[in-house]
Amino acid sequence: MFGISLARIVAVFLKELIQMRRDRLTFGMIIGIPVLQLVLFGFAINSDPKHLPTALNIQDPSIYSRTLVRALENTGYFRVEHIVKSEREAAASIANGRVAFVVTVPPGFSRALARGDKPSVLIEADATDPAAAANAVSAAGQLPASVFNRDLTGALATLRATPAPFAVVVHRRYNPEGISAYNVVPGLVGVVLTMTMVLITALAVTREVERGTMENLLAMPLQPFEVMAGKILPYIIMGYVQVIFLLIAARLLFGVPMLGSYLELSVALAAFIAANLAIGFTISTIAANQLQAMQMTFFFFLPSILLSGFMFPFRGMPEWAQWIGEILPNTHFMRIVRGVMLKGNHLSEMVNDLWPLLAFLAAAMTLALLRYRRTLD
Repeated sequence: MFGISLARIVAVFLKELIQMRRDRLTFGMIIGIPVLQLVLFGFAINSDPKHLPTALNIQDPSIYSRTLVRALENTGYFRVEHIVKSEREAAASIANGRVAFVVTVPPGFSRALARGDKPSVLIEADATDPAAAANAVSAAGQLPASVFNRDLTGALATLRATPAPFAVVVHRRYNPEGISAYNVVPGLVGVVLTMTMVLITALAVTREVERGTMENLLAMPLQPFEVMAGKILPYIIMGYVQVIFLLIAARLLFGVPMLGSYLELSVALAAFIAANLAIGFTISTIAANQLQAMQMTFFFFLPSILLSGFMFPFRGMPEWAQWIGEILPNTHFMRIVRGVMLKGNHLSEMVNDLWPLLAFLAAAMTLALLRYRRTLD
């Protein structure tokens, strides 16, 4: 009926530019998301983590044990942070996540080395994340052939020849076969809950504002906390249903073990779900509509997934990225769920990650309530 007009196309084009300029959140998404991805993937992500925290259990102090420790540090993969005095203390250090490795030099090591008995050095690795430990273990395995060449002099010079004068025995704890599903599947629990809980809550509250039903809710004699708690509780139940489904699938489809207590896991789960729901509620008090709420959740999803240790080793990230990751609830829940399922951790071993979850929950709820009161005014 009408011919195509370049002038009308230009008019619509200019109208869209004006509308885009006015919608600052959408414009921020167009610029912000690529920049965020560039920074995270370019600077924060590292699949070859180094300077991993290491504990020493030196039962035979000697020049050889000192040389071995220096050689381990020189590989760049080991950073000695703790000295333990017993196997029990060493096991606890790995279980609570303080260290990634424990290096044990047995009693009589130097004497056995001098006699040519080829003694062994034990390296215990936290293999809940096989990718984080693989390169470090490989580097340690290259040391026996040459690490003592300067110390083996005179009558001991013959020990320099092959085979190596001592052996490195690696014990990959919690995941000896290095099955990646044991690391990924428990982490999916945190990722799925983060994606669904934050988004569902943000959209649910914003949808009420768009439809006008929020006005009826505000007219009721309810305190902001009562409104928030009432809206969050149903989704906590939904989160537990999701977790039950994921745990069943993890066991039946992937054979992931469950060495810890479901009850103790549920305690941490409640704090984690509530923290994500509080973030979703906060986003809903800021967003003007559902589209904006969905856009804002992406700024929370990206760092929560990339900086939590789900896709890439957490200790491989630079220090500034680890600081950001430590703020996010998903980082701490990843450690908790992997610790319970693969290590059999109890609440006493979750404390270091449980209290940051509770602190984040308190901060998110406070912010949401403050923002909610402003909407009431």
